[in-house]
Amino acid sequence: MKVGLGLPNADKSLLDGRLLVEIARRAEALGFSTLGTIGRVAYPSFEEMVTLAAAAGATERIGLMTDILLATTREPVLLAKQAATLDQLSGGRFVLGIGAGGREDDFTVTGSGFHDRGKRLDAALDLVHRAWRGEPVPGTSQPVTPRPVNGHSVPIAFGGYSAPVIRRVVKYGVGYTLGGGPPEALAGMMQRVSAAWKEAGREGKPRFWALAYFVLGDEVAAEAEQNLTAYYGDYGPRVWGGTVKSAADAKERVKGFEAIGCDELILFMAAPAVEQAERLAEEVL
Repeated sequence: MKVGLGLPNADKSLLDGRLLVEIARRAEALGFSTLGTIGRVAYPSFEEMVTLAAAAGATERIGLMTDILLATTREPVLLAKQAATLDQLSGGRFVLGIGAGGREDDFTVTGSGFHDRGKRLDAALDLVHRAWRGEPVPGTSQPVTPRPVNGHSVPIAFGGYSAPVIRRVVKYGVGYTLGGGPPEALAGMMQRVSAAWKEAGREGKPRFWALAYFVLGDEVAAEAEQNLTAYYGDYGPRVWGGTVKSAADAKERVKGFEAIGCDELILFMAAPAVEQAERLAEEVL
């Protein structure tokens, strides 16, 4: 199983965005497999696609993934253009992890509908794939995006737990990403997704990712707790309770996800510091 590093782009204590690029460079040198981002709109986080574009320019080999991006808060054609551009700039290292979203204020601030977000996501997925294939979209007879590196689409992973999520993975995606929780939660989704994948006649196997948070060192624990509580609100204590907080925890979390067949675990930094990436690498790489 691969181990990636989640950038602290949504940590409220991150005040200098240049640190994200420094961490990206160091993560590649340390041997992490992927750089992940997470994000909302109604929150002072660093925007995910811009962050990963900066990381792409500062690195050469490490993967890049939005884990996840709220696709239904964005205009689909522009999202398609941004994703295809990042795919090209990175030489095909980018995976577009997306979800429908669950907090209404992210939609209110962008003027997007909240209650019809699932229906809009399905329509957007059709449109972005048309754009990536070079087909016309409403309003023009010309292609609107660069062609993805693989010639037909930017790889998409989906997060969430509902039946429509499984349908979208099978129809449009390369796999599924678990947005937090124990290995048993991913194991259940792996069974459901794999069964639907096989039933649909898709070739190969779906890929599976999982997300977890970590903080190593008592000196930054309070900062990390504040970051997660601010970002997740009422869910903050639950997220903090599941955060990796020691070397033993880190090793056990990796072992647990590896045991169920997870392809990649992305451990997100709850405190923004290069030293956090270095400490984690010492324990799990």
